Amino acid sequence: MDSLLRELAPQVLGILTRRYGDFATCEDAVQEALLAAAVQWQESGVPDNPLGWLVTVASRQRIALWRSEVARRRRELTVAVLEPGGGALPGPAADDTLILMVLCCHPDLTVSSQVALTLRALGGLSTAEIARALLVPEATVGQRISRAKHKLRPVRFEMPAAAELPDRVVAVHRVLYLIYNEGYTASSGPALCRADLTAEAIRLTRELRRLLPGDGETAGLLALMLLTEARWPARTSSDGALIPLAAQDRARWDQALITEGVELITATLAAAPVGPYQLQAAIAAVHDEARIAADTDWMQILVLYDHLALLVPGPMITLSRVVAVAMVHGPRVALAELDAAAAGSPALAGQHRLHAVRAHLLDMAGEADAARECYRTAARMTLSIPERRYLEAQYLEMARVASS
Repeated sequence: MDSLLRELAPQVLGILTRRYGDFATCEDAVQEALLAAAVQWQESGVPDNPLGWLVTVASRQRIALWRSEVARRRRELTVAVLEPGGGALPGPAADDTLILMVLCCHPDLTVSSQVALTLRALGGLSTAEIARALLVPEATVGQRISRAKHKLRPVRFEMPAAAELPDRVVAVHRVLYLIYNEGYTASSGPALCRADLTAEAIRLTRELRRLLPGDGETAGLLALMLLTEARWPARTSSDGALIPLAAQDRARWDQALITEGVELITATLAAAPVGPYQLQAAIAAVHDEARIAADTDWMQILVLYDHLALLVPGPMITLSRVVAVAMVHGPRVALAELDAAAAGSPALAGQHRLHAVRAHLLDMAGEADAARECYRTAARMTLSIPERRYLEAQYLEMARVASS
């Protein structure tokens, strides 16, 4: 039932907002309808027309929310919703969900507000569920959503001008990517992964691709998620400890997701202008197609990272590229590039992953003492408990070897 409610939530919100206007009030009404459905459908079963049921309940709730402010509309709305048969419900326009995605990622909103509003309006998650997923206080999520809806009050429910749409879709990509990454490798807290977030990001990205079938970056983003998600079963041990990519049992990877992801990115690269998500998906495909870690085509990965660094330079891409440099040209060359990159980027220098990568490269170069200290520094800096445990384990093992 939860999956059905999440699927219907954006449709109901699109219908109400298109029919009545005022995204903020309609979104509140839809949330109340979803809560009512979660309770009533559990007891009496899913109705024959669940979409119509939700639209009717949400419309009634909207009347209640607006009664004191919009008295002049009371009769018109009441007749539309409460007359026998409920009247002919407007079917969602083909682009309603896309409009909602673009609206939730409006440039006037902060990224954190975009993420929270997307999960609420398109994912059907309650404020409490979003707070648990993002590991932030419920009051904080509530404030973000409230501020976001206040900013969107004067915004009309319509597709942006054609010239604005590409940039707005880029913002949607970024938010979906952030949601997926936060679920796949939590930035803080006791859990390494949160399946609820990754599943929701994939679902929403599939929906975006359905709406924009010819967009190469949407397809690339979906392929990247699928190829990354395929490794999920092998990422942790039975006690929750992190297992690095090279040490994972590849027999546990989800081959169906790998096949879907590889086919999708292969077709997309041949048909659409190449963008950053497609390049990242291609890198993921090279990793996933290697039967064992030693079979990985690191030269191809390095070439892809070279292209990616030109398109969207950033600290995480720099670190990943340096690892590929080490695998192709050796750790000494990679360490020199890492030091040069850190000297020119304060954002990179403050990353715990910088010290983790340096530790790995120093270990490859045979400098065990220096590697050990870098692992300890990285462990102290990370907020992720599983990552900290992994880095501490590396440090302790190297210390044990040094003392033996």
